[in-house]
Amino acid sequence: MRIELKVIARAKKEIVEKISENSYRIKVASLPEKGKANKRVIELLALELGVKRQDIKIISGQTASRKILEINI
Repeated sequence: MRIELKVIARAKKEIVEKISENSYRIKVASLPEKGKANKRVIELLALELGVKRQDIKIISGQTASRKILEINI
């Protein structure tokens, strides 16, 4: 399953918001440096979807705010 994300880093409050079936907006408190924000995005999304972190992979947008993720269910 593939989903699209809009990531907002340096947020005061961490939120996972479902926009549509395959689209989410995620706010993380982590800084967008050295992969810290990406790691936190994967952790929050894994909790939201009830999957393991290892089952989520960023396939596009590694350094961008818009990302496409592949989730193995």
